Amino acid sequence: MSSADCGSLALRLAPLGRRFLKFNLVGALGTAVQLGILVLLKSALHMNYLVATALAVEISVLHNFVWHERYTWPDRALVGWRARLRGLAAFHLTNGLVSIVGNVLLMRLFVGQLRIPYFVANVMAIATCGLANFVLADRIAFTTEAQSHRETNC
Repeated sequence: MSSADCGSLALRLAPLGRRFLKFNLVGALGTAVQLGILVLLKSALHMNYLVATALAVEISVLHNFVWHERYTWPDRALVGWRARLRGLAAFHLTNGLVSIVGNVLLMRLFVGQLRIPYFVANVMAIATCGLANFVLADRIAFTTEAQSHRETNC
């Protein structure tokens, strides 16, 4: 690998930085969805906070997949229903798993042990899982074969 083949580090990181900003914008929208559903399930329907958290995260994961596919990674389009289904499965096995397990475990710690109010605790849990989710989405869920090949050669 030469620098001529892959460009300077700064030039390679600029698109990643833009993508990270887009990821966080979608994440902010997903956070609003998640928190809204959590409040509805916990406060209005009096559901257990851990069950409410898991359901709210799942709805947010589905929301985020659609927006990431169309806005964050439009250059890695998943063409055809099989590719989209594989992409959704990969997103669930990465972002979904980190989000649901991470949020439920952190909520158990923050609310159950530390007695932090559930809304504040959920914001903290979402922030904690965010960076891991970006890396997993960028490297696994929204990586096409061509993208993987280009990056391996740099």
